[in-house]
Amino acid sequence: MTAVPLPYRVVDNRAESADTRTLVLEPVGETLTGFGPGRFAMLYAFGVGEIPVSVAGLRDGVLSHTVRGVGAVSRALCAVRPGEQVGVRGPFGTEWDLPSAGGDLLVVAGGIGLAPLRPLVRAALAAPQAHRRLNVLIGARTPHDLLYRDELAGWGQPYCGVTVDRPAPGWEGEVGVVTALLDQASFTPGDTTAFLCGPEVMIRATARELRHRGVPAHRIRVSLERNMHCATGHCGHCQLGPLLLCRDGPVVGYDRAEPLLAVREL
Repeated sequence: MTAVPLPYRVVDNRAESADTRTLVLEPVGETLTGFGPGRFAMLYAFGVGEIPVSVAGLRDGVLSHTVRGVGAVSRALCAVRPGEQVGVRGPFGTEWDLPSAGGDLLVVAGGIGLAPLRPLVRAALAAPQAHRRLNVLIGARTPHDLLYRDELAGWGQPYCGVTVDRPAPGWEGEVGVVTALLDQASFTPGDTTAFLCGPEVMIRATARELRHRGVPAHRIRVSLERNMHCATGHCGHCQLGPLLLCRDGPVVGYDRAEPLLAVREL
């Protein structure tokens, strides 16, 4: 981990939706190591600022990050063209820890929350002998907001379900909240590890339903967001009770997160 941004060259900038891009970055010189599924980097748009962005792809030192352009820095990152450079600091945060999961795997993503889960899904598909069944449940606002549409067909072993809040003309898939897909998934609750990422309301609703079905709280892993600023645990912007999510998260067990998320002031 470095406190000074290292230069990375943009080798690809592909559109995922109207406001979301996936940047593929290769090191210009020194390569940052230690990234794993669930961790994040601080991406610096030169002359504008930096923001935390989860890793959406890992391959031989090349990093992929999916960015939604909603602020000055994220819009500047979305506008970076292939051949130009950004600064990268990291890695920061905790991982999904797929090797310790075993049993059935249940991945539930809402919106851009699919990005931090993408490396986990890829790793699980690459080592099917390490678990029994993999279920991927994805929710999006509209069909046009779905990420990685070219990849989704290859994730369906045994089940990859997609639902949207608002259908578009020609949409023939599910409509509704992502928890409605749980009835179509195949998993044994007592021997399932669940990985959740998305809007907090979705995380809470999905975790509550999984607990009701018998998935132990400590086997539900959630990726939480607060306003990360320094990424080193010093400024306190990302505090959630006793947790500093840039250091103690963003991935935490729901047995730790549930009592904290129940407090409105946090």
